[in-house]
Amino acid sequence: MSPVQTEIEKRIQTRLSPTFFEVKNESANHKGHLNGPANDAAETHFHVKIVSPRFHGLSRIDRHRLVHNFLDDLLKTHIHALSLVLLDEGE
Repeated sequence: MSPVQTEIEKRIQTRLSPTFFEVKNESANHKGHLNGPANDAAETHFHVKIVSPRFHGLSRIDRHRLVHNFLDDLLKTHIHALSLVLLDEGE
């Protein structure tokens, strides 16, 4: 597993105590695109699905803000695209 993906997973586990989460590195799908990774090893595009009780009562925007807040430094330095599916346990 790659270092950026490992760090994303660690932060999700620590901050959200999810009942389910999945992080997919989709960087290889963007090879050669404008601003895409130069090679298959790049870590710039991720799809993340999280189910967590911490999302209960939060709007969709507030859920995204919560995740963006603890990934902020990675979003500024490593992650070019981040697709999020953020659900409460009952959804």
